[in-house]
Amino acid sequence: MTPPDSTDIPAAQVTRSNERTSLIASNESSVARVAYEDHDPEASRNFHLNRNINEEQHQNEGGLLKPIIFGGLDGILTAFAIVAGSAGGALDPSVVLILGFSNIFADALSMGVGEFLSSKAENEWIISERQREAWEMENYPDGEVKEMIDIYEEKGMKREDAKLVIETMAKYKDFFVDVMMAEELELRVPNEDHITESFKEGIIMFCSFATFGSFPLLGYVIIPILFPDLPSPYYLGAPASLLD
Repeated sequence: MTPPDSTDIPAAQVTRSNERTSLIASNESSVARVAYEDHDPEASRNFHLNRNINEEQHQNEGGLLKPIIFGGLDGILTAFAIVAGSAGGALDPSVVLILGFSNIFADALSMGVGEFLSSKAENEWIISERQREAWEMENYPDGEVKEMIDIYEEKGMKREDAKLVIETMAKYKDFFVDVMMAEELELRVPNEDHITESFKEGIIMFCSFATFGSFPLLGYVIIPILFPDLPSPYYLGAPASLLD
């Protein structure tokens, strides 16, 4: 059977096929995500049957959403409060800009440093808790195993099944300690480069606060440029009596 001529294939299908091929060729680790997004269980099955253990990668940028949203929202509200107060006081635009940007920079720096220090402190506390769990596992493994069996039983497993699972995992102490952290303390052990990650979160918080916080102040920069003859009270929200 001869293959179909390329002219017999719809252009939309060819385009979609080329896009799919380009996507997979550029990043083979995205095959699992493409299969999921296309709801293709057969492609997912084939990928998992043929993949290496480190091929499948999940999106991990979601952890940065918190500083982006928190910093952006705080920045906008802070700048809006400054603009509203300035409009109520009919301050000169140059005063509003100096007051606004200096306040945004100071607050952004404070938020960024605070995010870094708080994230770093939390990670160090989690690591100290892991060290305690590791010490307890080293000195009284039977007690830790029993605790985990009870936890798994509370989650719905039969005791004999929970006992089999926990005793098997307990043979691998480092792995079992991480499981205890997740199941017993509900804590995720940070990576070895957690300080770098905390610093990145601080930078993201600073940039998000400064970027979004600048938006309410842009009117004091753009309007005088576009309308140089417009009296400042018009865009400062001054009372009508000042416009006479």
